[in-house]
Amino acid sequence: MFDSLPPDLISTTTVFSFLLVLVLLVAAYAISAFHLPKDATTKTRIIYIWHLFDSLIHVVFEGSFLYYSFFSSQATNPHDPTNHGRSIPMLWGDRSKLYGAFYAPETATLAGLWKEYGKADIRWGNADVGVLTLELLTVLAGGPLAAWICVQVARGEPRRWFWITVLATAELYGGWMTFAPEWISGNENLVTENWMYKWVYLFFFNTLWVWIPLWLLWEAYGEMVAGVALKQGIEKTEKAIKKAK
Repeated sequence: MFDSLPPDLISTTTVFSFLLVLVLLVAAYAISAFHLPKDATTKTRIIYIWHLFDSLIHVVFEGSFLYYSFFSSQATNPHDPTNHGRSIPMLWGDRSKLYGAFYAPETATLAGLWKEYGKADIRWGNADVGVLTLELLTVLAGGPLAAWICVQVARGEPRRWFWITVLATAELYGGWMTFAPEWISGNENLVTENWMYKWVYLFFFNTLWVWIPLWLLWEAYGEMVAGVALKQGIEKTEKAIKKAK
């Protein structure tokens, strides 16, 4: 399966996947129009839309990855030497089965998405335990937190900047822990010979969760520094007034 990867083609699954991403983005934009105050700034709208889109991606897309990783499997020979090759799933330590989207039925729509992405990064077609561990946190904690940040943004709550910082840091750390093991092990599971897989699937879609969290951290830094400076200024003024008395 892994040594006979298909050529660079735009398949029906590819189109469906891109359209689903677009649908989630449009949904996030539409909800922002109803949820945010009419006088919300452009920056506020972008932050809201990003976090709602982020939440939907985590819950819908990556949630389906968890589902197929845990509940789709195929019997295999535990003594087959190929079971010790590239990103071999060892879920539950069970070498009698292969787990992951690669082994889901053809009728499983969202499994097709992961089979397609698995052409670029084989770990996502298999129930790679490293990726699976990260995705459990991403789906169960990151997705709900992103949605909660949207509520805070809509309310204009000051504490939103703390939680934006927490989530952005987690996104960056998650991205690093997803790809750094591949980089230092020779990219055994990444397919970089195909431009579509390398620059669209791997680079473009994954670096969105690098550049935007970095920007959010910069914005949060400015807001928190300004807030602390204001608080310190007030405290100094209060001390000066007390001394004057």
